[in-house]
Amino acid sequence: MKADALKPTDPHIDLQSYETRGALAEALALSVAGILAGGIAERGTATLVVSGGSTPKLFFKTLSACDIDWANVTVMLVDERIVPPENDRANAKLIADYLLQDKAAAAHFLPYVTDGRDAAECAEKSEKQLAPSLKHIDVTILGMGTDGHTASFFPNGDHLEEALDMQSDRQIISMLAEGAGEPRLTLTMPVIHASRFVALHIEGQEKADVLKTALGLDDDLTMPIACVVKNAPEPVKVFWAP
Repeated sequence: MKADALKPTDPHIDLQSYETRGALAEALALSVAGILAGGIAERGTATLVVSGGSTPKLFFKTLSACDIDWANVTVMLVDERIVPPENDRANAKLIADYLLQDKAAAAHFLPYVTDGRDAAECAEKSEKQLAPSLKHIDVTILGMGTDGHTASFFPNGDHLEEALDMQSDRQIISMLAEGAGEPRLTLTMPVIHASRFVALHIEGQEKADVLKTALGLDDDLTMPIACVVKNAPEPVKVFWAP
């Protein structure tokens, strides 16, 4: 199956397919930089929310060299492991090492609070601290695991249904699941879908197959990426390269 087979699977998908991962990184970086520049022109500031993992590293490096007014950009995370920010598994460290470099070093980074007594307190403190910056999100870039999770919406997660509830007034929630490793903090789906631009960045044929499978399931909670895509207010742009 080629990734193009994703196109007719669901009307919420707008597939952007590239021959190489470098070409994908360049195209996604240019799109994101343009939207951020537009936000700055309109409001004086712009907010970028990104995911962790190894997939976005090249995209981060490419974006960091884009010539926009980074001093007026706030960078935040879709989700985070509840570990110290200097931990190698922390998404905050990934952002520091790959995105907040070059021109993007001037951006303002707002991390989650991960030093609470437990996951619930970390979520409560993070929501209180980050809520003002979540009001106007210009760009959210999602990733996806091979189990069909996105953000930290893991299958069988302890707060999965609450995190996916479009009527919820929660902005940040904790998540514990067998496949998650450490307890996580994550934005809820209403916050993600309030973004001006939402894109899913995936690479490799395996993840194209996973997404196609997820969108064909009757139970969206089995692979939560399906729930996120199907509840999007407009087609989610899927940036893919083999």
